[in-house]
Amino acid sequence: MLPTPNTRDMAGRLPDSELVIYPDAGHGGIFQYHEQFVGTALDFLAR
Repeated sequence: MLPTPNTRDMAGRLPDSELVIYPDAGHGGIFQYHEQFVGTALDFLAR
């Protein structure tokens, strides 16, 4: 997990990446936004 500016930079360097930033999520974003995260991740992996 990276600070948001570093995350944007890293996503720009990874081919076919998709960056999703959850508001006010902190380090526990995948837990705070579990349902949205899982749905987004499954959609991404299905492509």
